[in-house]
Amino acid sequence: MSHTHSLLWDTLMIGAIVLWATAGDVLIASALRKIGDLDRIRAVSGIPGAAMAVLGSPRFAFGVVCMALSFFSLLFALSHGDLTLIGPAAASLTFVTNAVAAKFFLGENVDRRRWLAAVFVCIGVALLAH
Repeated sequence: MSHTHSLLWDTLMIGAIVLWATAGDVLIASALRKIGDLDRIRAVSGIPGAAMAVLGSPRFAFGVVCMALSFFSLLFALSHGDLTLIGPAAASLTFVTNAVAAKFFLGENVDRRRWLAAVFVCIGVALLAH
């Protein structure tokens, strides 16, 4: 495989991992916020009630599916690409996309320090790719 083709393939695989992981993280966080305080649910309904509150959430279930797709994308990418690029790039870029998604989809306050960290992560990933 040519270097250009290999880099394109690695980029697509990293993108799939990051996309699925970010979607899963956002969906699970959103579901748990909607469900509410699990300690309170557990106090009223016990552990089975808390488990049913979580497992009965379609948003949570879809988040788990997205996380599974991210995991299998990672396995596929590692079977075809270099661990030294795929692993760090996927983990780092997931950090960046989670910050963006948390800001825009969950309404979280992402401070300047986290944005600066995200910029440095992107610089690090660019250095890994070359």
